[in-house]
Amino acid sequence: MTRQQPAGSGRSGLDLAGLDVRPAQVWGAVRLVPLVRPEPIADLRLHQQVYGEATGVVEVGRRRAYVSYVPHGFVASWSRDGGPAAAYGTQFLDGADPAPATVGLRFHRGMSRRQARGRLRFLPLHLALEGYLALHFGGPSIAWEEWSARALRRGLTPRVEEAYLGADVRGLADALRVFEIHPGQCGVLLHVADTLAAAFVVPHPDDYRALHSTLVRDLYGELIHRYAMLMPAVPDFRARIPEAGIRSLAALRAAAAEQETAWARFHDEVMTGGLLTDDYTWRSVYRMGRFRLSRFLPSFRPKRENHIGEAIVDGAGRVAYLKTFRLSESQIRRGHLLTRLAAHDWHLGETAAELGLTRAQLGLRLEGAGFGALLRQDVLDGYRAASARAAGGPG
Repeated sequence: MTRQQPAGSGRSGLDLAGLDVRPAQVWGAVRLVPLVRPEPIADLRLHQQVYGEATGVVEVGRRRAYVSYVPHGFVASWSRDGGPAAAYGTQFLDGADPAPATVGLRFHRGMSRRQARGRLRFLPLHLALEGYLALHFGGPSIAWEEWSARALRRGLTPRVEEAYLGADVRGLADALRVFEIHPGQCGVLLHVADTLAAAFVVPHPDDYRALHSTLVRDLYGELIHRYAMLMPAVPDFRARIPEAGIRSLAALRAAAAEQETAWARFHDEVMTGGLLTDDYTWRSVYRMGRFRLSRFLPSFRPKRENHIGEAIVDGAGRVAYLKTFRLSESQIRRGHLLTRLAAHDWHLGETAAELGLTRAQLGLRLEGAGFGALLRQDVLDGYRAASARAAGGPG
């Protein structure tokens, strides 16, 4: 599997060179495609650090925090209770009531943190999700008259997105439990209803065996959860070798090898095309000897497959670690709107012209995407009235 090499920072594609696909295994709507390395990476190793059920609060900068379910961290190595708690929901108590119900909190200092020389703890997938949530987080860079005082003062805070735990993706836990782990397997491509949900790659087969079950504790998008709940079982791709022309074991081996090559080509070109053909924006997070931990954002192409993710690559661009998250259509639209606004210095008129919209249409599209609070109320009301007039309604 080969594409353009990823970089520490800047824009480039995603490269899975050095990883070979093996025949997929199917359980209901879940299809797991094993990835094997002919040559494992021996000077970078990953292991799990379990945090339990407490909600995680991650400090990501001065006066900024990221709150999410953080079940575990990964520790990259290269060459009882009594903690703080938060009230669970709104509760009215008087002096005679018992102590309020609380949910535990676990504080993490940063998405990635060095633990010792040659050891780095990072929060898998949350590194990528925080990059998406921080997309143009500061809000309008110029005080155009349409933007509210709140938008100019506070930007996009708070920014909230939804995801589903892998345990809630129907069939995933069973698939991970019963599927065979191949010799040399260092990763997997997870498809739900033959839609690519996630890619997971580690440096060494021993790492994969230790971390295989962690996929059920990862986060998945709305589309993947819905497909797992609603879509029927997918067919198994079985190789069929015609009897004609098979006269020896050598011919049978050649025919079997041809089927494996055809499956790998079909998988690369059809089933993972959206992941491997996008042009990503990369941001370097931490340098680890000859490796670099980075996260990446897609080009936010509407009505197409878009993934965010994080990776550890070596100096040649070879992926040692990879974890991705497929965005839903609504998340893609939000990312697309923010990137186009930022490209035009948050000028509504210029952005609307590029998108082929009127100002009113763009304003209402921002409201529909959850960004309505960024616009002044009188401006938003004017956009609604203009839209109603254009539709022939009262106003």
